[in-house]
This record gives sequence, C-alpha cells and structure tokens, in this order.
Amino acid sequence: MFRTIIIGAVSALMLSAAAFAQQGGTAQEARAMLDKAVAAVKTDQAVAVAMFLKGEGGFLDRDLYPFCFRIADGKTLASPKAVPAGTDVRTLKDATGNAYGLAIYAAAQKPEGQITELQSYMFPKPGTTTPTFPKVSFVTKVGDLGCGVGYYK
Repeated sequence: MFRTIIIGAVSALMLSAAAFAQQGGTAQEARAMLDKAVAAVKTDQAVAVAMFLKGEGGFLDRDLYPFCFRIADGKTLASPKAVPAGTDVRTLKDATGNAYGLAIYAAAQKPEGQITELQSYMFPKPGTTTPTFPKVSFVTKVGDLGCGVGYYK
C-alpha cells in the first residue's frame, strides 16, 4: 500500500511538472525578452530582425517572441505567422473587432525607451489560428522601428 502511495505521488508530481513546463510565458519574461530585443535592434537591426524571424538567440520561448514594424509606414518586418510580413500593423483587428493594431502603432510613436503595456486583445497562440486568446503586449520605439513582445493571459 505504501508503495502504491509513493508511486501515485511521484506520478502526480511528474504530471504537474510537465504541465508547468508547457505553460506560456509570463509578463516578466515578455518584458525581459523585449529588453533583449531592443538591445539586439540597437546593435544591428538587420541581424536582430533575422534572428526574430528564425526564433534564434532565445527570441522564441514557448509562446513569447518579438515583433517589429517600421514606424514610417507601419509595415511588419518580424511578426508571427498569423501576421504576414509587410502587413500594415495599423490595420490589425482581433476577432471581436478591436483595432489593437492602432494601439500598437500609437505606442511606438512615444519617445524612444518608453514602454507601453497594451491591455488585452485577442490573438491566436503560435501554431493555432482559432480560437483566439487574450494577449497583452509591451511595445516601444527603437530607432525607426516599433517593437514589442506579448504574453497570453
């Protein structure tokens, strides 16, 4: 009986650890990735964007990834597959009709280094198209780009 209890407890711990490992990124992890992405863009914008697109250098962690767009025309450079490259970020709306792209674009108009936390909008998780999930993004201006990292609630 004691052996059965031990095996059951170990199994429960293993399942809990596996479930925890599959959880999405947190607000703090998203903010840290944005700080890292900003530093990469300031060092070499072209290399940084290429890394973001490939998810290299730690720029893809579970459901966390950076996105960037040109401030001049709003066109995306590095974005998830749900938003094709070259899409005008200002035209993005979620499934509820919320024009969150305008808020993302407006956040990048603020002074460089000022980070705006955009409250919940609906967006598909990586690898899905529907249903959509509530997401929050941190967005800032970096030179001539607007960049951000979001996390799912």
